[in-house]
Amino acid sequence: MKYQPHDYQKRAVRFIKEHNSAGLFLSMGLGKTVITLTAISDMMEELEVYRVLVIAPLRVAEDTWSRESEKWDHLKYLEISKILGSAKEREAALKAKADIYVINRENVVWLCEYLAKNKIRWPFDCMVIDELSSFKNSQAKRFKALRKQLPFINRVIGLTGTPAANGLMDLWAEMYLLDRGVRLGGSLTAYRQQYFKPGYGNGYVVYQWKPKPGALKFITKRISDITMSMEAKDYLSLPDLVESIISVRLDPKAKKVYDTMEQEAVLSMDEEEVTAMAAAAVMSKLLQIANGFVYDDKHGEHPIHTAKLEALQEIVEQSDSPVLVFYSFQADKELILREVKGSRMLESDKDITDWNRGRIPVLLAHPASAGYGLNLQEGGHVMVWYGLPWSLEQYQQATARLHRQGQQYPVLVYHILTEGTVDGQVQKSLAAKDMTQSALIDVLKDRKRRWKK
Repeated sequence: MKYQPHDYQKRAVRFIKEHNSAGLFLSMGLGKTVITLTAISDMMEELEVYRVLVIAPLRVAEDTWSRESEKWDHLKYLEISKILGSAKEREAALKAKADIYVINRENVVWLCEYLAKNKIRWPFDCMVIDELSSFKNSQAKRFKALRKQLPFINRVIGLTGTPAANGLMDLWAEMYLLDRGVRLGGSLTAYRQQYFKPGYGNGYVVYQWKPKPGALKFITKRISDITMSMEAKDYLSLPDLVESIISVRLDPKAKKVYDTMEQEAVLSMDEEEVTAMAAAAVMSKLLQIANGFVYDDKHGEHPIHTAKLEALQEIVEQSDSPVLVFYSFQADKELILREVKGSRMLESDKDITDWNRGRIPVLLAHPASAGYGLNLQEGGHVMVWYGLPWSLEQYQQATARLHRQGQQYPVLVYHILTEGTVDGQVQKSLAAKDMTQSALIDVLKDRKRRWKK
């Protein structure tokens, strides 16, 4: 297919070529992959780039980069090697002759250790981090592994549509991988001290850091020379996105189970000792019950109700389109696969192809594994959230699998929420774009005040 880029895509290509460190903060659907491949192709022809490493989420690494290069006439010559699979398969792919080497982010540590063990110098002069926001944790092993290799890399390209989905604190690690700390400081501590102030905490332990007045303006100014930001709404005509809430009620028995769990778990937490870990554990239990089951301490599954399942079955029966369902827990997946006719799990390239050809009535996916880079807009226009994620980034990315360029119909997004549960608070937090740890803790404190009345 002949590539006819939009003006904004031409500008983005030029931006990459003109900056050794380039952050493209482009919202979903603007074509980050083809933009980057085009820039790489140009630079290879100009002998500015020789070997490229692309780090991406697993599904994207398996499918998106190779599919995009095969799709466009001007990119078909690029040889792509996928460093995936078993250790033996990864080694073979690494040794293969290619222009671009694609690896999933979970194997970044393996790659760095393999090269060090075999005394092989870092072989890539250009690195692309697809979904740069997945490297926001500076304590993660993959961040630390890449940090050591930065002096050997001439060009770094970071791609994401959500650079600060959980707040400005996310930006330090992401920007460090682009410029080695030139703009936001050489350490997270220094960055935090300069742009943030302590929120609430317990003694010397701070659970929440709040941006100082004007922090956003100063940070934006500091990174503006190596970042380009665009929103799809400003450049593309996307179909309507129609969001609906389907409310379900717990029967008296299930309501009693939920209330007992919430009362005992929430009231047991000391006001001064509510940590993110404790809050997440409690929230997980409450969300499980809202969905229809609960795990015991040995991860045994105990069914409680089928209200959400029945709502999903009604949506499927009434839909004029195949339905894409995002679930939260393993138990959700197993129940839907067992009870909803025509349901199938998204696990392979064949599943993507079959979905886009209309062969799968109900496709199940988890937002953490299938929320990035997949083009599913040809297969349907109806999406159901069986359980909402505690991540604005996952929610936005997953929704963009259908609501993107090429979609021919209005996208219908149904949120199945259980009345009187934390489902409602999670949905409100998503709508308010505040999915931080502090928001999670605030939700539980609100529930605690309710039980104290």
